[in-house]
Amino acid sequence: MTGLTIQNHPCFNEHAKGKWGRIHLPVAPHCNIRCNYCNRRHDCVNESRPGVTSTVLRPRQALEYLEQVTTKMPNISVAGIAGPGDAFADPVTTLETLRLVRERFPEMLLCLATNGLNVAPYISELAELQVSHITMTVNAVDPVIGSRIYPWVRVGKVIYRGLEAAAFLMERQIDAIKGLKKHGILVKVNTIVIPGVNDDHVRDIAVKVAELGADIQNCMPMYPNAGTPFEAIPEPTPALMARLRHEAGEFIQQMNHCMRCRADAVGLLDDDKCAEFRQCLSNCSKANSTDTKARPYVAVASMEGMLVNQHLGEARRFHIWACTEDGYQLVELRDAPEPGTGTERWRWLARLLSDCRAVLVSGLGETPKKVLEESGIMPIEMTGFVQRGLEAIYEGADLSRWKGRRQGCAKGSGCSGDAMGCG
Repeated sequence: MTGLTIQNHPCFNEHAKGKWGRIHLPVAPHCNIRCNYCNRRHDCVNESRPGVTSTVLRPRQALEYLEQVTTKMPNISVAGIAGPGDAFADPVTTLETLRLVRERFPEMLLCLATNGLNVAPYISELAELQVSHITMTVNAVDPVIGSRIYPWVRVGKVIYRGLEAAAFLMERQIDAIKGLKKHGILVKVNTIVIPGVNDDHVRDIAVKVAELGADIQNCMPMYPNAGTPFEAIPEPTPALMARLRHEAGEFIQQMNHCMRCRADAVGLLDDDKCAEFRQCLSNCSKANSTDTKARPYVAVASMEGMLVNQHLGEARRFHIWACTEDGYQLVELRDAPEPGTGTERWRWLARLLSDCRAVLVSGLGETPKKVLEESGIMPIEMTGFVQRGLEAIYEGADLSRWKGRRQGCAKGSGCSGDAMGCG
């Protein structure tokens, strides 16, 4: 695939859609905003719309899936992450997936879909990974209209509602578009047209995003989803969509061939192979997602280095061990992220330990456990000598006799510490 450019991207170049394909890697199940038209169902094989997928993958599972698909479809030019949630609700997983794909497929075009709420802190990393473009959903540039679409948005542990939520999201989207363009990343704006809510506002959106430097706009008709506040609103008519695209096209280039792809879409835009690869996707989701070559180390929460005797939230540093020809060797000590940032702390820890296949702790809560597992790091609860834990990881020894009793924790089940520093 030597010499791939944005001209090989079927979403940006309508002439490429019959030759070049795309693949969506469903590694982003979580979302940080609530949209009144959205109903994300992760296992719905009979619908073709954004937000649905037959399964969710972890980063290394996604790489394995991509490798298998490209073996059968070498004309896949684009690998993207389009849900089923938001790519930056869990930025660690998203960036890890992009890094793996970039290393294995250095010429593959990379793209992401997002609501823009949490993009800004990661723009420089996206540029380093040579992400070709970002698709950002912008449904309003007036907080009053936005408040009719978004009941709430969440940043860390803080939830904003109503007018405040819409204003905050709009501010973040504006900053994100500016930052992305500053780093030379193409920006496609998706605007979901909702009759009676924002259909008279599409022109204003086009004007604003064009001023910010966005490259293209994709006006998409809302798909009425059962069980959502907007389920009774009818889908926009083709005539309305044509008029809105014509009006918006006076200010920014329009995309006219969108297929409203699933989060696990694969193949050509007008010849999707999602059903054909569904079993392959399912098989990859069950595969061991830990690459032992890329993760040679084991992290240990220990006070003195001999015993596994600290809860994950208590550890102020981690002992990093390796298996060498001369036995188990302590490689280094790594400072843990500071407490007080909620889930973001565990995401940063996952990045800190990205070269570790496992972490040995005396206990941990459900949230950090989930974050670590989704990042390909196996958390193991045990007490006793570090040596025993290392044998279990590297040699497959039985860990059951070394596991400590799980006691209650105010910060999450499975905590055997005093919960200090869990936040």
